[in-house]
This record gives sequence, C-alpha cells and structure tokens, in this order.
Amino acid sequence: MAFHYPNGTPYNNHEAPQSKKQVKKRKSIQFGKRGMDFEEKINKSNAFYLSRNTAVIHKKPTPVQIVKVDYPSRSAAVIKEAYFRQASTTDYNGVYDGYYLDFEAKETKNKTSFPLKNFHQHQIDHIQQCLAQKGICFVLMWFSSLNRCFFFSGEDLVTYWSEQESTGKKSLPLSIIEKNGIEIQIGIAPQVPYLDAVRQHIQSNKGVAINDN
Repeated sequence: MAFHYPNGTPYNNHEAPQSKKQVKKRKSIQFGKRGMDFEEKINKSNAFYLSRNTAVIHKKPTPVQIVKVDYPSRSAAVIKEAYFRQASTTDYNGVYDGYYLDFEAKETKNKTSFPLKNFHQHQIDHIQQCLAQKGICFVLMWFSSLNRCFFFSGEDLVTYWSEQESTGKKSLPLSIIEKNGIEIQIGIAPQVPYLDAVRQHIQSNKGVAINDN
C-alpha cells in the first residue's frame, strides 16, 4: 500500500531491498536483541497504567485519506494508496495526576549519540506550543544497541534543536542525555515505567510531591 505525505511526497518506511543474509542479520538484531518493538512496549505500559487508574495516555491516531482501493472479492477490500492528511505532531498524549502529558517515542541504533534528524520542525513547534500552555512534554529515547531508555525533557530538546545552526551539532551526545535526562529501567509491569521519570521531572522542577498509585 502506498502512503503519501500531505504535500504528495511518497512515504517509505522501509529500507532498500537487502540480501537474504542481510535480512536474516537484521531480524536477529531486531527480534533477538531488542525483543518487542519499543512502541509496543509503551502501548502495553499505557494499558497497564490505565488498568490501575494511574493515567490515561493514548497513542494519537494519524488521519489518513484513502484514495485507491481494490476489491479482490466481494467480502474483502485492499487499500492500495492513501495520503496522510496532515503532518503528525507527537506520538502520545493524555492526563496523569492533573498534568497534561505530550510526548514522542524515538529509537536509534547509535551507541554514542541520538540524531536530531529523528525529529521534525513541526514536532518541535508542537512541543513548544504545549510547553507554553504548561504541559509536560518529553521524548522517550531508546538506544536499541545498548538496551537503554531515557526520558529527555521537551525544554532541553527544544534548546538543543534550536542550537543546531550555531553549534553545527546534528546529534545529542549520550553523555548529555545521561546528564540531563532520566534513565528508565525496562521492566515487566509496566514494561516502560516512564511515569517514574515524569514524577521525578515534576518534583525537580516544581518541588511538589506526586501521587504514586
């Protein structure tokens, strides 16, 4: 199925064709080392938080306009071409203990830095707008090669993003993320206990205690 961005540019979420050996090696890295997809871990964590009445966080749906459908049979339809109606903002949003949360989930195979090209200007603009309304914005960074996860605040992300032109730095060093971010230990229930980092972030910035359900 062919997807397109709002400006008509084709969307390709797959890499160029690879040999069977490369595909086998890549699958080994993705499934043997990383296990479940990072986004799926977050989704399951959100379901856990919801079941415990801790927070209501959902993945944002991306509006899609279908333009071509094939009907191989009367009881089946196959979407062949579609367009994203608008550029996406961030992946997740919701409410936790009276606070509005809005965040993005990103991953990299890099071991020493996180590429800023993983973000887009419209996402940074959205984060700035939410911060202006006193929302809590952040990104969950997953270093798949290291099996390490970090909470990195929206404020810091906006700062480093805006400094790209003056500093020429196109990535965030792991040392900066370790210093300014909050490492999250992957668990079982929830698998990505990111609300622990959110509580720590709120307490350090506002000096208030947060309910721990």
